[in-house]
Amino acid sequence: MKFLLTSYDVTNLSFFSFKMKYARPLKCAKVEFVRGGFKLSPNSLATFAKKECIQEIIFLPDGSTRPLLYFCDVKVVPGEIEQRREDLKSNKTLTARLENRDLGSAVNELRQVLDSQITLPSGYSISFGGAYAEQQQSFRELAMILGLATLLVLTVLMFLFREWRISLAVLAVSLLGICGCLLALWVTGIPLNVSSYTGIIMIVGILAENSIFTVWQYKMNRMSGGNVDEAVDYAIALRIRPKLMTAIGAVLALMPLALGMGMGAQMQQPLAVAVIGGFVVGLPLLLVVLPTLMRRIYRND
Repeated sequence: MKFLLTSYDVTNLSFFSFKMKYARPLKCAKVEFVRGGFKLSPNSLATFAKKECIQEIIFLPDGSTRPLLYFCDVKVVPGEIEQRREDLKSNKTLTARLENRDLGSAVNELRQVLDSQITLPSGYSISFGGAYAEQQQSFRELAMILGLATLLVLTVLMFLFREWRISLAVLAVSLLGICGCLLALWVTGIPLNVSSYTGIIMIVGILAENSIFTVWQYKMNRMSGGNVDEAVDYAIALRIRPKLMTAIGAVLALMPLALGMGMGAQMQQPLAVAVIGGFVVGLPLLLVVLPTLMRRIYRND
């Protein structure tokens, strides 16, 4: 009888094996690709596999042994070609694993190399999937959430103040806090990801809330009497303590996460760094920029 030994894809670390009646499973060859190691060509691999199978000894139930050639003839034949399709188009998938690199910069560098060194024929295209595609989809969803949050904040401001200028001023102060988040991420070398994006959205809401309290306190002061400068100064003096308590408390609470201390802290480290950067930049915005805008807006009252 003849036994056909089929060569499979060794890049997937597969191996040659077969089963015979009254015999145990037999591994004929196993090829592992290691960094700095060697590679076997298809021809040398077939020769190696056939040699190993021929030298294999079969143990029978009665305790005796027989060589493999006693039962069959060994012949190495090519394996079946696997054709993959996606959307009725031929598809070739290449996978890789990143080490000490962030996903965004690695993909950008890979795009540059492919654009400069590969000229695709008509009808061919290269697309990036896997974790990169999921990341880009998450970024698009979070960008949409940030836009909706901005519109909702503007709607709330219009209902509260019924004035375009002060509503846009408060919204501008809230959005400028994003600069602090991005600056903190850039200084610490942390890439922009889903976690840090969540921290940016949080900062927009927190700064908007503190600005609303300040403007509302100013309006209460104006109703009690006094000019614009006195009302603004009293509103800032009255709100400076809760603003500092909020900022300092949040920074101290998030500092262990920002430093990566404790089990699982690195997963939330981008969020903590983004929120801390937003608070550090947000305090001058609330205590200096917002009062200046309020004086410019209400100077004719």
